Amino acid sequence: MTYQDWLAQWLYLTKPNVKQCTYERYSSYVNIQIIPRLGCYELDDLTVRVIQNFVTGLSETYSSGTVNCVLSVVKRSIASAEEMEVKKTRLNGRIRYRVKRARDVKCLTLDNQRKLESYINLSDSPKLYGITICLYTGLRVGELLALEWSDIDFHNSVMTVNKTCHDVYDENGYSKMISTPKTYTSCREIPLPKQLVANLRRMRRESKSEYVISGKDGKTISKRSYQNTFSLLLKKLGLPHMGIHALRHTFATRALECGMDVKTLSEILGHANATITLNCYVHSLPEHKRLMMNKVGKMLQ
Repeated sequence: MTYQDWLAQWLYLTKPNVKQCTYERYSSYVNIQIIPRLGCYELDDLTVRVIQNFVTGLSETYSSGTVNCVLSVVKRSIASAEEMEVKKTRLNGRIRYRVKRARDVKCLTLDNQRKLESYINLSDSPKLYGITICLYTGLRVGELLALEWSDIDFHNSVMTVNKTCHDVYDENGYSKMISTPKTYTSCREIPLPKQLVANLRRMRRESKSEYVISGKDGKTISKRSYQNTFSLLLKKLGLPHMGIHALRHTFATRALECGMDVKTLSEILGHANATITLNCYVHSLPEHKRLMMNKVGKMLQ
């Protein structure tokens, strides 16, 4: 049996056991990266040497993150073939790959954040106000675009996060697919600042959609589309380019600068524990570091 034929079977067997977005990601790796390079091999001809050459070749084109994800799919599919005795020879040996270097956390400076918020407030755009919501709640963009009005308790000023969305690509382009959150701890309740609640009440009265953030005439918005909106807005305001996830980093940074304890921040962000928060999102800006060091320096007097 060729690897291409087995991959088709493996995807079919895997689909019921993973989230739809995970299945879509596996299918993408299989069709774009794996089959063109390894699909013609017989299963028993897939050796460590063959896969190592495959990984090395991928590294010349793709980032270490993508290479590692593709390799994970290869390992999972081959391990499944070995367990079901479709592949009679086993992989023995270590496949070397580049370790993904942690990217520097980017977030808005306080001045840039104020500039961004000021523009959004003057524009009076419900769509753009999603950026402000992320800045004051730490929502992931998928959680923001999956947020429905029924998830907001206006009486108690609480937002419930219990779903997220992913982009699905078909012949009609990118569309939004709702699914369960990233992890079980991502399901959470977030107390809302009163200023945010007041604006959300106004948006609710004018909204034509069940979703808090929507396009014209209540149309749904894909993650890719919203990312493009954010990028164009940064460019328009002359602000440094950064991914939309930087809004989450910015919220975490501002919260810590305001004195929020890490445990509370961890629960608001939906992390499993405070260690993840410390490792991923605690990013002190230069001006904050300088302020803290000056406070320490006062002891010299």
